[in-house]
Amino acid sequence: MTLGITPSQTVGPYFAYGLTPNGRYDWKDTFGNDLVTPDADGERIRIEGRIIDGDGVPITDSMLEIWQADAQGRYANPADPRPRNSTFQGFGRTGTDAEGRFVFETIKPGPVPGPDDTPQAPHILVAVFARGMLRQSYTRIYFADEPGNAADPILALVPEERRATLIAAKSVQNGHPVYTFDIRMQGDAETVFFEI
Repeated sequence: MTLGITPSQTVGPYFAYGLTPNGRYDWKDTFGNDLVTPDADGERIRIEGRIIDGDGVPITDSMLEIWQADAQGRYANPADPRPRNSTFQGFGRTGTDAEGRFVFETIKPGPVPGPDDTPQAPHILVAVFARGMLRQSYTRIYFADEPGNAADPILALVPEERRATLIAAKSVQNGHPVYTFDIRMQGDAETVFFEI
């Protein structure tokens, strides 16, 4: 008997059970959308936005993962040898709601070393998983109020007219910084995605 190739499958839609539980099930969540630990230094921020498809319709069953450095630009990873002084892990996961919205509570990251030890502006790495996709898509969130954006070596690789799709706009709500970052999967003003 000859066996054929297993067909490919999309990376969504998702079962909320176990992927983005947010306290809805009877176990302790091991991850979620609030990355802040009590001992984390730095400015606490909120990141919010929507994921929309090429027709401008919200994607209601997608999942996002973020990875970031702490406020001193250190990663919670054995490959980063710099000493850490908090339990901040820099990893979060959340799903989108009925309007395609997502929210993360975190700490604003510090600058990190880049190619050839060129400093990168503070940023957050994002993976988007959604229906109809065979692989997740990767992008970055940069912050509109960061002067380091002008010299960031990765941002400089993006054509100037497309860079705005990677910049989160800042506002203040109830005295706290909020960065808005919408992700457009296709169409006009499509978010820049990176090949990894």
